[in-house]
Formats: sequence, structure tokens, C-alpha cells
Amino acid sequence: MSSEATSLAFKVERCEPELIVPTKPTPHEWKQLSDIDDQQSFRFQVPMIHFYPQNPNMEGRDPVTVIKEAVAKTLVFYYPFAGRVREKFGKKLFVECTGEGVLFIEANADVSLQQFQDSSSLQPPFPCMDQLLYDVPDSDGILDSPLLLIQVTRLKCGGFIFAVRFNHTITDGIGMAQFLKAIAEMARGALAPSILPVWKRALLNSRDPPRVTCLHHEYDEVNDINDTTITLDNMVQHSFFFGPTEISIIHRTLPTHFHNYPSAELLMIFIWRLRTIALQLSPEEEVRLLCVVNLRTKFNYLPLGFYGNAFALPAALTTAAKLSQNSLDYAIELVENAKAKVTEEYVKSMVDLMTVKGRPHFTVVGSFLMADLTEAGFEDVDFGWEKAIYAGPATGKVGLVPGLISFCIPSKMRNGEKGIVVPLYLPAPAMERLVEELDALLKI
Repeated sequence: MSSEATSLAFKVERCEPELIVPTKPTPHEWKQLSDIDDQQSFRFQVPMIHFYPQNPNMEGRDPVTVIKEAVAKTLVFYYPFAGRVREKFGKKLFVECTGEGVLFIEANADVSLQQFQDSSSLQPPFPCMDQLLYDVPDSDGILDSPLLLIQVTRLKCGGFIFAVRFNHTITDGIGMAQFLKAIAEMARGALAPSILPVWKRALLNSRDPPRVTCLHHEYDEVNDINDTTITLDNMVQHSFFFGPTEISIIHRTLPTHFHNYPSAELLMIFIWRLRTIALQLSPEEEVRLLCVVNLRTKFNYLPLGFYGNAFALPAALTTAAKLSQNSLDYAIELVENAKAKVTEEYVKSMVDLMTVKGRPHFTVVGSFLMADLTEAGFEDVDFGWEKAIYAGPATGKVGLVPGLISFCIPSKMRNGEKGIVVPLYLPAPAMERLVEELDALLKI
């Protein structure tokens, strides 16, 4: 099932953006980001959006006031977020903990949550997103800009929208979910977050001297000799919902030993193959699925509370023809083999590569990356109004090269059916082919 935003139009009245600073004095110091944090791949902003319905138990309480006060209290613990990123010699990034604060916008919209559900099924892309997370002029730089932009918009139904944009160099999805849960705990009256933040970025810094001991195809330098990099002309966004029925259909195409393969990982591989077919690449074109491996759960040297970027991106590598013509279990084997390469030495080698090669961007030509957010817990962020009915990325159009990154987002339809939403951003003809191929495969 796919969706795209319809022409829902509404008016948003915004107050002037303000800077929210920690409620108590915090250290003015310089904190070095890790050699994973400051790679070129992560030098972009990520917009998130949460929708909350009215809660009669919170009658008389204003979500704007509650959240604004909670952010200020939480910044005492997460004070680097109130600072600014600076770049020094060799493209090395630091956070100067200045205490300047994060941007906050109070807003009101003459629209109801039901109207959003009717227009977009609460899946990206969302109508009037630029009004629900206003891009304050000169605020979106990676360097010397606020690290967070938050907008809380009251809705006429009594619900509200919480939207946030974060600088990816300072945290990843899991780290951001940890931070938002901390704000939510403070909003509900906690005196301190239940999980205290841990910096310790030096745990993911390069060795001295650096030694690249493994092959890292995710950072191969590939020239686009076939002109196959996605053109940004005539691009469209679509979201696709996969419930138990759709996922079961995909599972049934696999050999018996893959029937219990995790749903989100299966969808990533399924979409990679389908997307490759839809793009009609040259048969011999190399294609890569960059597999996100969470280092927090893979190894035990990152402490609880660590909120830096903590993942590796091993590449499943093949050609467009082999991926398209072989069955799905071929692609699964490629992915499993790529993930199996991520040992502690592999991670150290990858971090060393960042230093040796000048903090490169991952391979762009022929690549696709999907991040699994089904276990990140964004939907559990409860400011007192109970859990959000949608919580996750605001768009499928993220990254320095839009269209290369997507997500598996936990979602619930209005009828209560739980599933996974995948937003995609592709050239219109490729999107049409993908929708046709998907409908035929799933017989929706």
C-alpha cells in the first residue's frame, strides 16, 4: 500500500524563534567528535515529526510550555546540544559547549489531526512540512549553527505536533531517541533522565598510527562513467506500508530456512532489489546496499547512555543484473556475508580509514542505505499526552544526495493494523515502475 501527500492546506501562525538555554550553568569546553561522527556522510540535518492526539487527562496543560521547560532542563545534562560545531585542521569536528542554546518555535495551526490522517495516512511526505518545521534562515549549517531546531504546533483538535531537526554529526537515530525520551521524562516530572548521557567519543577514534587492515567497499571511490547517479530532476516521494499480510507474502517467496528472517531487514533487502529494477541501471553497474550495523549491540565497549554515531555501513556488493535476475535469497546471502565482516578489527580499520582518506562520504554511485528505526523507540516518547500516533522521519528526502537513504519506520494504520512504513524518493518514471512491480508482487 502506498501513499503520497494530498493537497491539504492550512494556516500556521508562528511566534518568533527563540533560543532555549540550559536552566543551570554548564561547562564551557571543547568536546571532540569521534572519527565516525565527523565523516562527510553525516554532515546533514535530519527532520523528525511526532503527532500527538488530545488527552483529556492533560486538560489545562499547554504542550508548548511543558516541552519548552523540559528541553531547558534536559540541556543541563545534554549540554553539548546547546553548543556549536566547529571545524579544525584536517576537517576534524569539535563541539564548543557555549551554552548558546537550541532553536525553539511555538506555533498554532488551524487543522486537526484527523485531517492529517485523511490526507497522508500519517506517512511521509506530510503536507505543509515547511510550516510544521520552519527553516529559520541561516540555521541549517553543520558548522557554527544551532544543533537542534524544535517546533511545537498546537492543533485545533487539542492535539499537537512535535517536530525536530538535528545535526547528524552529533548523534544518530538511537542517540536522538535517547535524548527525546530524556526530554519526555523531564516533561513528566523527573529530576534527571533515567539514562544519563555519556560522551566518550574517543572510543571511536582512530589508532595512532592509523592502519586500514580491511576492505571497505562502502567507501570505494567510484566514478559515474555510466551517468547512473540519480538525477534530481522530476523527483517524487512515496511511502509504502507493509503490514503482516504483505510481509508474509514476501516471506513465502523465500526458502524455508529464511521464513523467520527479521521483517525490517527483509524489507530493506526487498526494497533494494525492487528499487534497482525500477531504476533500470546498466546490467554491469555495481550496486551496493549499505547495511547499518549498530555497534552498541554488536560489541560491549560502548557504555549505556552513549549518544554519538555508533554504526558501521558494510556494503553488500553485486551488479544490477545479478541482483535483479536472482531471487531474493541471493540478496539476503550477500547482506548476511557483508554484516558478518563487521568485527572489532573491521570497525577500527573503518575508523582509521576516516583519518587516512580525509573523512570521506560513503560511495554514492549505485548505493542505497536503509536505516531500521523499528527498535529505536521514537514512538515511545511521551511528554505526558501518551505515545505519539506517528513518530519518525518527516521525509524520505534526507542526506547530502537525496534519494540514497531511506528508513523502516514502525507505523499503525487507523484500523489498528501495525506494520512498517518505507518512504522513498525517486525519479517519477522509476517510482511508477516500482509501484507497478510492487503491486504485481504483492497482488494488492
